[in-house]
Amino acid sequence: MTLTFSALAITLLFSLSFHFSFSFANISLGSTLFASNYLNQSWPSPNSTFSLTFVQKTPTSYIPAITYSGGVPVWTAGKTAVDSSGSFQLHPSGTLRLVNGTGAIIWDSSTGSLNVSSACLDDSGNFKLLKNDSVSAWSSFDNPTDAILPSQNFTYGKILRSGYYSFTLLRPGNLTLRWNDSVVYYNEGFKSNLTSPILSLQPNGILSIFDETLSSAAIIAYSSDYAEGSDVLRFLRLDSDGNLRIYSSARGTGTVTKRWAAIPDQCQVYGYCGNMGICGYNDSSSDPVCKCPSQHFEMIDGNDSRKGCKRKMEIESCRRNATMLELQHTKFLTFQPELSSQVFFSGISACRLNCLVSSSCAASTSLSDGTGLCYLKTPGFVSGYQNPAVPSTSYIKVCGPVSPNP
Repeated sequence: MTLTFSALAITLLFSLSFHFSFSFANISLGSTLFASNYLNQSWPSPNSTFSLTFVQKTPTSYIPAITYSGGVPVWTAGKTAVDSSGSFQLHPSGTLRLVNGTGAIIWDSSTGSLNVSSACLDDSGNFKLLKNDSVSAWSSFDNPTDAILPSQNFTYGKILRSGYYSFTLLRPGNLTLRWNDSVVYYNEGFKSNLTSPILSLQPNGILSIFDETLSSAAIIAYSSDYAEGSDVLRFLRLDSDGNLRIYSSARGTGTVTKRWAAIPDQCQVYGYCGNMGICGYNDSSSDPVCKCPSQHFEMIDGNDSRKGCKRKMEIESCRRNATMLELQHTKFLTFQPELSSQVFFSGISACRLNCLVSSSCAASTSLSDGTGLCYLKTPGFVSGYQNPAVPSTSYIKVCGPVSPNP
C-alpha cells in the first residue's frame, strides 16, 4: 500500500467537528422503540440525517440500527435480531436494552451504573447516553459495530466485526483484517512506531491515519468519488465477506455504492468460500464463485455456496486407498500464524507425497515461481483460490479413485 502525506489532512481532522451540526433533542429515560412499529417509529437526529429505528432483516426478524437518510444502516445494537414483539428501550436505569418477544435481554449497553439521565442522536450519526451535565457516558462512536462514519475516530484497541471477520488498527498504524480472530490475511498501513494512531474517514472520502508523532496525516486511501457531491455520506464498513470497503450514499436514496476495497481480489480473502471451498471467477461475471475441489466433495448448503464443502467419504474410511487430487492454477491460502509451521522447500513431487503420507496434512500447494516453496495444510480449515494467473499447483487428499470436476 502506498502512503502519501498531506499537511491539509491534519487540518481537516480538526475541522471535522464543524462539518456536521451537533445539535440534538434529548430522549428521556423509559423511551421505547417497538419492532412491530418499525415503519412509523424512530429516534431521529435534529435534521433527520440519521435515525435510530428498527430495520427489518428478514420477514420475521428486526434489529435496532442507526440509519442514514434513506435507510442505510451504519450501526446496530448487537448482532442478534428479535421478532416483531421485540423492543429497544432506554431503560429507567440508564442502560440501552434490546429485548425479544419472550422478555429475554438480547443486548445491553451495561451503563446502568453511569448515572445516565437522557440520550440523543446528533447529526453526525453518534448516539450518546448523557449524564445530568450533558457529558457523554457512552456513545455508538466509541462502541462501533461494523462501520466508521466521518468525524468518528477509530483508535487502537477498537474493533469492527462482521461474521467470522474482524478489523483492528494496530499501534504501528497497520490496518489488520482477521478471520476467526486468528488468521491475519491483510496487514497494511503505516508500519511505524506510532503512539496513539487514529484512523479517520473524512467527509470528502480520504481515509487517513493521524498520530502525535506525525507532522501530517498519512493518507491510506481515496474514495473513487473523492470530493464529489455536496450531500453524500461516505463511510467505511467491514462486510460479511471479509473485505473492508468505503461506500457512498446520496442523501435520501437508500442506496450505497462501493468506492474502495482493501482487497481488490475478493478471492484473496481467507475463508470466503468456507472450509474446503475453492474461490474463482467465470467469464460471465466479475463476482467470485465458490465451488468444491472435486466430485469427492459436496456443498454443505446447496443454497449458500459460501458455507464450504464436505467430503462424501472421510479419509479415515479409506486410509489404504487415499490419493492426492491435482488442482492446477490453484493455491490454498496461507497466512500467519499458520505459515511458519507449514512451509517447506521441496520439489512438486515431494510436496504432493509428503502430504499424502502425513496424517496431519489435508492439502498442499507447490509454488511454480522458482522458490520451491511448499505449503502443507492441516485438516482444520482449508481455503482455496483458483485462477489461470495463479503460478502454483495444489493437491488435496481424497479417497481414490481420483474424480476431478467436469
